[in-house]
Amino acid sequence: MKKVRLINRIGKAFRGSSRGFTILEVVIAIALLGIIAVSVLTALSTASVALIIADRRATAESLARTQMEYVKHSPYDDVLEDGHPQYPLDPAITPLPPSYSMVTTAVRLNRDENPNDDDGIQKITVTVSYDIVGSENKIVERQFTLEDYKRKLET
Repeated sequence: MKKVRLINRIGKAFRGSSRGFTILEVVIAIALLGIIAVSVLTALSTASVALIIADRRATAESLARTQMEYVKHSPYDDVLEDGHPQYPLDPAITPLPPSYSMVTTAVRLNRDENPNDDDGIQKITVTVSYDIVGSENKIVERQFTLEDYKRKLET
């Protein structure tokens, strides 16, 4: 019997003989739509921020890998300045994108233990620093560091 009433009520709504919705039903529907819209917009905002952070990190990683390959294929630099050989920045990535900076250092292994016993191995460290906008619109500096080794070729 209740099913018949429900069907009759739906039929009346489509025929136009219904009295309409109450103000309470309209307010509840608008509140539900508002809650759903706020949650969807919050999720989109969070996803957008995560995408920007991932993109900045991927750029830093790409710059570090490019510089590392350039250093590994450069001639061995055994001239020490301030205790570190100086490898130039890869011309393919000069100048760096805005808000990125890069430092490439090389340290001779076993050099500290015995300065006369240089085995020709250097530990290369490429550090790329970049800025991201964190919570409350504060700029946060992040770093991506890549390490590898280079050996002096015997000639």
